[in-house]
Amino acid sequence: MTRRSTLGARNRGIPEATVARLPVYLRALHTLAERDIVTVSSEELAAAAGVNSAKLRKDLSHLGSYGTRGVGYEVQYLVYQISRELGLTQDWSVAIVGLGNLGRALAGYGGFASRGFRMAALLDADPVIVGERINGLTVEHIDKLEQIIADCAISIAVLAVPASAAQPVCDRVVSSGVTSILNFAPVVLAVPEGVDVRKVDLSIELQILAFHEQRKAGGPAGMEQEYLEAVDGS
Repeated sequence: MTRRSTLGARNRGIPEATVARLPVYLRALHTLAERDIVTVSSEELAAAAGVNSAKLRKDLSHLGSYGTRGVGYEVQYLVYQISRELGLTQDWSVAIVGLGNLGRALAGYGGFASRGFRMAALLDADPVIVGERINGLTVEHIDKLEQIIADCAISIAVLAVPASAAQPVCDRVVSSGVTSILNFAPVVLAVPEGVDVRKVDLSIELQILAFHEQRKAGGPAGMEQEYLEAVDGS
């Protein structure tokens, strides 16, 4: 079993930007399916996914899915096509390293299993946390990392560790054969070629939102004017 869920897409030349949008389409399709919607037009699906319909049609054409004129796309079949392309029809074993607040929240999320991801192992260095049961799994000590990756056939490692520990843990994970990493630590990881790292930095996302909030208020100048008016009125 391949460890890289987008390998098929790469081999067939599907652009990385398209691959990045496929999960968004899949989420929108699952929502439609839950509402018992059988078919959807490209315009409706594009609106639900937050893209324009021309981009959506082009993206789906890479999968060989063109829809039916006057009818649109069959929701369940498109769910299957995208899931297959992303590798979600397989069982991907996931290990979470770091069971602080974020790691616990991830471990407790029940939506992974329905998307093809099986939470297989939890690891931490804190002896207070080691041995705890979280969502049916016992937290193991980080010293057992290599053994657990092998025993559980881990495909994807999720790092929810402090920044100072991220690179050493990453090195051990990669040395154990894992080539797909989801990194929540606020640090850029150095990995060899052939290892995929997706970085999730919540602080950066908040800063981007702050930028847009500032723009709504008229930009830095507008914020400064608001401040001066507040000072003058005090």
